[in-house]
Amino acid sequence: MNGHDAETRPTSFDALTSLREAGHPIDLLNERQRQVFAELSRPEIELLNSIKTRLDAAAGEVEGQELKLI
Repeated sequence: MNGHDAETRPTSFDALTSLREAGHPIDLLNERQRQVFAELSRPEIELLNSIKTRLDAAAGEVEGQELKLI
């Protein structure tokens, strides 16, 4: 194997880790719901994270104790 092979090999993608790092409270979901999120593709996760970022920006500085699942 040469250096080029390592560059072209697909890397493992962990959807749940990506969602956790973005601040989604996925650990509050039940196992079946987490499994649905775990099976999402990278583009789907990127879309969810983008939506969350936009919603967070629109919420302003002070917000009540709401649970957001997106």
